[in-house]
Amino acid sequence: MVEKQLHIAIVGFGAAAQAFIPAIHANPAFHLAAVVEPHPEVQKSAQLLGVPVFQQVASLQKLSQLDGVYLATPTPLHAQQAIACLENGWHVLVEKPMACNVAEGTAMVEASSRYNRHLTVGHSHSFDAPIQAMRQIIQRGEIGSVSMVNNWCFTDWVYRPRRPEEFDPKLGGGVLFRQGAHQIDTLRALCLSNVKAVKAKVFNTDPKRNTMGAHAIYLDFENGAAATAIYNGYSGMSSMDFTQNVSEWGYEQPANSRQWYTAYQTPQSADQELAAKQKRAQSAIPSAAPFQPHFGLTVVNGSLGDIRQTPKGLLVCNAAGSTEIQLPSHQSPRDLVLVELEQTWRGKGSHWHSGNWGLENLRICEAALESAATGREVLLSN
Repeated sequence: MVEKQLHIAIVGFGAAAQAFIPAIHANPAFHLAAVVEPHPEVQKSAQLLGVPVFQQVASLQKLSQLDGVYLATPTPLHAQQAIACLENGWHVLVEKPMACNVAEGTAMVEASSRYNRHLTVGHSHSFDAPIQAMRQIIQRGEIGSVSMVNNWCFTDWVYRPRRPEEFDPKLGGGVLFRQGAHQIDTLRALCLSNVKAVKAKVFNTDPKRNTMGAHAIYLDFENGAAATAIYNGYSGMSSMDFTQNVSEWGYEQPANSRQWYTAYQTPQSADQELAAKQKRAQSAIPSAAPFQPHFGLTVVNGSLGDIRQTPKGLLVCNAAGSTEIQLPSHQSPRDLVLVELEQTWRGKGSHWHSGNWGLENLRICEAALESAATGREVLLSN
């Protein structure tokens, strides 16, 4: 028996949402039912899809059929919109960070339980094929028990076009919440344990871009593993120098081909920066790539061996030697989100990236911020 299509609406039509369009169109399990986007200029792009385009989330009630909603809106809107969608009987996929703070995230998780609808957090980089393959190797015990996982990521994040709230940590802004969330998500996926303690330092070094632009986070896990998340969004040096020139989305970008934003660019008004961000959204995240995505350099050390990514897959090193495992590249990270989402919305699978999973990532981000402010390690009670 052929299962019915799952009707999904997209709320917010920026870079993250536009990256999902090819994945939805390519997946026969899903049907794009509508787009919600209040900005007139961005609406023009959404209207080319041939589906209803609304200005408000409440207008989705006009649809005769809707299974779930993907929230790709600014973080300060997530909690209110997610709770309203869950109350309307729709499942929710929400971008990371799932909320501005743990209190909002908790309210979202409680609403998911109260209305018996699924809350999923993503895209995050633990959906990527290499991270999922690493996790499976670790779960099978092929490198023994994990002792360390380290992720280093150096980008020009601070100097890319931004909305004002993307800089404000109270609104889920700054690299700790917006990029550290990816790192913490990945480190937890690979260490297979709860985090028991967090120690961190954050850096705000450019007065012209007042934000947390870099961090160093240390995570101590209950099973004895340790992990670090190093992120520098001010970088002139790229972590692509350590990933064989492969970018976050799986493209080869040698140093002489990288068109980076710089600290010396001419200051722009908020309207100019928003326009630049909207223009960048049209091509920021590709729908397909020749290589595997790399969110910086990720190295796993186990008692019986080590793992790191290669452009085509993974390199596993142990007493028997080094083995490169090639991974399929026909599915983008967004395709893989929909694979999990279909199983979740149909009541199958484990629902790994649940609201509770995303809430724990957010809780660790808050603990890192507290540690940076106090200079002390923060203990987590699980």
